[in-house]
Amino acid sequence: MQIAIRENIAGANLQPVLRNAVSSTDHMNRLVSVLFWSVISAAFIGPGTVTVAASAGASFTYELLWTLVFSTIACLVLQEASARLTVMSGRNLGQALRQRYPGGVAGTAVLLLVLGAVVLGCAAYEAGNILGGVAGAALALPLSPRALTLLTVAGAGILLWFSSPRKVALVLSALVAIMGLAFLLTSVRLAPPVWELVRGSLAPRLPEGSALLAAALVGTTVVPYNLFLGSGLALGQRLGELRFGLTVAVVIGGLISMGVVIVGAATEPPLEFSRLSEVLTERLGGWARYLFAFGLFSAGLSSAVTAPLAAAITARSVLAREGSGSSSASRSLWSDESFRFRAVWIGVLGVGLLFGMSGMPPVPVIILAQALNGILLPGVAVFLLIAVNDRRLMGENENHLISNLLMSGIVLVSLFLGLMNLGKAATRALGLRAPAADQIILVTAVAAAVIAIPVWRTAFQKSSEIAAGSEENTNGGVEG
Repeated sequence: MQIAIRENIAGANLQPVLRNAVSSTDHMNRLVSVLFWSVISAAFIGPGTVTVAASAGASFTYELLWTLVFSTIACLVLQEASARLTVMSGRNLGQALRQRYPGGVAGTAVLLLVLGAVVLGCAAYEAGNILGGVAGAALALPLSPRALTLLTVAGAGILLWFSSPRKVALVLSALVAIMGLAFLLTSVRLAPPVWELVRGSLAPRLPEGSALLAAALVGTTVVPYNLFLGSGLALGQRLGELRFGLTVAVVIGGLISMGVVIVGAATEPPLEFSRLSEVLTERLGGWARYLFAFGLFSAGLSSAVTAPLAAAITARSVLAREGSGSSSASRSLWSDESFRFRAVWIGVLGVGLLFGMSGMPPVPVIILAQALNGILLPGVAVFLLIAVNDRRLMGENENHLISNLLMSGIVLVSLFLGLMNLGKAATRALGLRAPAADQIILVTAVAAAVIAIPVWRTAFQKSSEIAAGSEENTNGGVEG
């Protein structure tokens, strides 16, 4: 009896300790998850984000903040979907697309379209990465832009060749994060009117001449290659911790981007990095000039490593075939040291080198690069939407109604911005009048209807399989 009483007392004393231990472990796991998924926010807080967000602030003050609110939500929704796809199916996004479109003319065309969009987007980003990084270094180092370009490209190439870019990118990302916090602190010290911030964040409008910047803000936040990167990182993750870490990391990244817009609003258009540096220096002190210079350079260098690497990883996930007999040979052909893998990242890095040596002004090139990725985004998002509705991939964890509505809305808005910029570019090239907003809306609706066909087919197939399964269960129960 006494032994039983002592055991009960010991058990009662241990329960609070165990609960505290479990709680501490949960908190630690969540913190680790936030740090782990900060790679996604670090990937879009680069020269592109600084340039585009500051240009939006300089030209339109706070009127385009709504695009960052939209982009942050879109980034979170799409990244969660791509990560969930991997957790539930055991396949990354590229492998899932290859399974969904295994062969034939149509399947090959789809895979090449997605791969082309991602690699083209990475190449466009790389041009901005090199130019932005060089512009940052030029604020602190007395070297010519071409010399800085050669040094930057050589550094990125060495890191990629010797397969050590991930660790170095993490170290550089720490400096980028400090630069981001400096922008946030400066935006608070500038004390912008709260009502104007609220109106700019919640009232969507496109002032005259802002469509390109709006698309660029979407493209620099919802990075298409990040969907493949995040999908690969999610393998082996727990969904609850993944969602928490991803949410915190992406929201912090979105807030930093908004801080850059506010700081940019304190400058005069056209944007120049030297003016942005002056605003930071006036509010934070002389050290902020060097923090901005080396932060921008670090952002450029880390992104100059990440973009080619992401292009090569995406190419491998889409093109490397699986199969019992050829899987090991296919992996060998696409290993990190293989000719094919290195040829992809060398090609993307070469694009950055060409733009860096061309002497082109960095700001317009960076804005165009981000806008191009904003235009390419709907295509990648549509295939992700189809994949997460595929019962063969997701099992019982396919997309639900709310997720589908959110992803469809993201596709529509980004499609509208992309078509608006394509329409203006085409009419300008042909010497025609730019299309009106209602015409673009009509074209967007038609394009959305066409896009909806494969999504509807997938959903219909899913419903048919569910109905067939229910009928089999019912018949089995009757027979039993």
